[in-house]
Amino acid sequence: MTGEGARPRPTHAQRSYLERGLEQPGGKLPLFDRDGQQISVQTIRACIEHGWAEPWFRNPIKQDWLVCRLTERGRDILARSGPASSIPPETDEGDT
Repeated sequence: MTGEGARPRPTHAQRSYLERGLEQPGGKLPLFDRDGQQISVQTIRACIEHGWAEPWFRNPIKQDWLVCRLTERGRDILARSGPASSIPPETDEGDT
Protein backbone atom coordinates (compact mmCIF):
# COMPACT_ATOMS: atom_id res chain seq x y z
CA MET A 1 0.00 0.00 0.00
CA THR A 2 1.10 3.51 -0.59
CA GLY A 3 0.14 5.92 2.18
CA GLU A 4 -2.57 5.84 4.77
CA GLY A 5 -6.04 5.08 3.54
CA ALA A 6 -4.75 3.51 0.33
CA ARG A 7 -6.82 0.50 -0.62
CA PRO A 8 -5.37 -2.55 -2.26
CA ARG A 9 -6.48 -3.29 -5.79
CA PRO A 10 -7.23 -6.80 -6.96
CA THR A 11 -4.71 -8.58 -9.16
CA HIS A 12 -5.75 -9.86 -12.58
CA ALA A 13 -6.57 -13.31 -11.14
CA GLN A 14 -8.51 -11.86 -8.20
CA ARG A 15 -10.48 -9.51 -10.41
CA SER A 16 -11.31 -12.27 -12.92
CA TYR A 17 -12.59 -14.38 -10.02
CA LEU A 18 -14.64 -11.55 -8.50
CA GLU A 19 -16.14 -10.46 -11.83
CA ARG A 20 -17.74 -13.87 -12.20
CA GLY A 21 -19.86 -13.13 -9.12
CA LEU A 22 -21.53 -10.27 -10.98
CA GLU A 23 -23.06 -12.84 -13.36
CA GLN A 24 -24.46 -15.19 -10.71
CA PRO A 25 -27.54 -15.06 -8.47
CA GLY A 26 -26.57 -13.89 -4.99
CA GLY A 27 -23.07 -13.07 -6.23
CA LYS A 28 -21.95 -16.72 -6.04
CA LEU A 29 -18.28 -17.01 -6.91
CA PRO A 30 -16.96 -19.90 -9.00
CA LEU A 31 -14.92 -22.87 -7.87
CA PHE A 32 -13.45 -23.26 -11.36
CA ASP A 33 -12.26 -20.79 -14.00
CA ARG A 34 -13.66 -20.58 -17.52
CA ASP A 35 -11.13 -23.23 -18.65
CA GLY A 36 -12.30 -25.72 -16.00
CA GLN A 37 -9.27 -25.27 -13.73
CA GLN A 38 -9.87 -24.94 -9.98
CA ILE A 39 -9.54 -21.36 -8.73
CA SER A 40 -6.41 -21.00 -6.59
CA VAL A 41 -7.14 -21.21 -2.86
CA GLN A 42 -4.59 -18.42 -2.48
CA THR A 43 -6.69 -16.17 -4.76
CA ILE A 44 -9.90 -16.99 -2.87
CA ARG A 45 -8.34 -16.45 0.56
CA ALA A 46 -6.79 -13.12 -0.52
CA CYS A 47 -10.22 -11.91 -1.69
CA ILE A 48 -11.75 -12.95 1.64
CA GLU A 49 -8.97 -11.20 3.59
CA HIS A 50 -9.59 -7.96 1.66
CA GLY A 51 -13.33 -8.21 2.28
CA TRP A 52 -14.18 -8.59 -1.41
CA ALA A 53 -15.62 -12.08 -0.93
CA GLU A 54 -17.10 -13.97 1.98
CA PRO A 55 -17.65 -17.64 2.68
CA TRP A 56 -21.22 -18.54 1.80
CA PHE A 57 -21.76 -22.12 2.88
CA ARG A 58 -19.91 -25.37 3.44
CA ASN A 59 -20.12 -28.06 0.80
CA PRO A 60 -20.86 -31.27 2.73
CA ILE A 61 -19.37 -33.44 -0.02
CA LYS A 62 -16.23 -31.39 -0.73
CA GLN A 63 -15.51 -29.75 2.62
CA ASP A 64 -12.18 -28.32 1.45
CA TRP A 65 -13.90 -26.21 -1.24
CA LEU A 66 -14.47 -22.56 -0.35
CA VAL A 67 -17.91 -21.63 -1.65
CA CYS A 68 -18.02 -17.84 -1.52
CA ARG A 69 -20.04 -14.89 -2.70
CA LEU A 70 -19.18 -11.37 -3.73
CA THR A 71 -19.57 -8.72 -1.01
CA GLU A 72 -20.67 -5.12 -1.41
CA ARG A 73 -17.04 -4.13 -0.88
CA GLY A 74 -16.13 -6.48 -3.73
CA ARG A 75 -18.74 -4.88 -5.97
CA ASP A 76 -17.35 -1.44 -5.06
CA ILE A 77 -13.75 -2.39 -5.93
CA LEU A 78 -14.92 -3.80 -9.27
CA ALA A 79 -16.80 -0.59 -10.04
CA ARG A 80 -13.76 1.58 -9.18
CA SER A 81 -11.08 -0.34 -11.07
CA GLY A 82 -10.92 -1.37 -14.70
CA PRO A 83 -11.87 -4.79 -16.08
CA ALA A 84 -9.56 -7.76 -15.50
CA SER A 85 -8.45 -7.49 -19.12
CA SER A 86 -6.86 -4.10 -18.27
CA ILE A 87 -4.64 -5.61 -15.55
CA PRO A 88 -1.51 -7.40 -16.79
CA PRO A 89 -1.50 -11.09 -15.74
CA GLU A 90 2.11 -10.85 -14.54
CA THR A 91 0.91 -8.77 -11.54
CA ASP A 92 -0.68 -11.92 -10.10
CA GLU A 93 2.43 -13.14 -8.34
CA GLY A 94 1.59 -13.71 -4.70
CA ASP A 95 -2.12 -12.93 -5.11
CA THR A 96 -2.11 -10.84 -1.96
